[in-house]
Amino acid sequence: MEAETPAGAPARAAAATQHNKGTPRPGDGGRVEAIALGGIPEIAPGDDLAAFIGDALEATPGILPLRDDDVLVVTQKVVSKAEGAVVDLDTVVPRPEAVSFADRWDRDPRQVEIVLREARRVVRMERGVIITETEHGFVCANGGVDASNVGPGSGQIVTLLPHDPDASARTIRTAVRERFGIDVPVIVSDSFGRPWRWGITDVAIGVSGLIPIEDLRGVADADGRVMKSTIRASADEIASAAELALGKAAGRPVALVRGAQPLLGDGSIRDALMPPEFDLFA
Repeated sequence: MEAETPAGAPARAAAATQHNKGTPRPGDGGRVEAIALGGIPEIAPGDDLAAFIGDALEATPGILPLRDDDVLVVTQKVVSKAEGAVVDLDTVVPRPEAVSFADRWDRDPRQVEIVLREARRVVRMERGVIITETEHGFVCANGGVDASNVGPGSGQIVTLLPHDPDASARTIRTAVRERFGIDVPVIVSDSFGRPWRWGITDVAIGVSGLIPIEDLRGVADADGRVMKSTIRASADEIASAAELALGKAAGRPVALVRGAQPLLGDGSIRDALMPPEFDLFA
């Protein structure tokens, strides 16, 4: 089924690839592998995350040599911890609105306060759920503020989203290229919910070395029918594939996805964000 896209919306997707349609991967696809990297220790602020990832690439069987159809997927949590994007809840004084909401819905008022601080705007704040738009333009639950899998400070600290996830991905990509001599695209991923569906799935919140969306408008499908509105969220698909290998409670924060063949190029996660004027529910 071809996805429906609001009239006029594809313009941004086209702009994301017009200057660089991306370089297709070699081969004809058909097989994708997601391999969790082992041996990455608990990450603390200031740690050289890229160096740990390099060590894990060397230590995980079957990974080296890196290939030109590889993509590294790094979960937001370790990126945030390495960059110091963490908050000690003892330092937070919640505003009355946060206290009232937390009391009503059995939440920690300090966490609610941090969510409100991180919000560019509050989209909805009802039934114990807070949906906000972040400084990056992401619309998500709790503004990406997370208390799970934070390590020894569990229950006492929360992580924030990286300030510039594209830059975070670019730093890791550069370090891997310098160490191994091959330019591997990098995705920073996080777990998001979806409207009208239960459950979460991992999506890309930062990219380097690939185009996060693939504009297929004007391309013929298998029946020869020209697609008119299909824009493929390829970086999100790769992030979700990686999460299947990583799991949520196994302590594995980095995966290599092999064979996905995204479009290569100088992309930004901003290319994947829909402008507010296309919000059909506003």
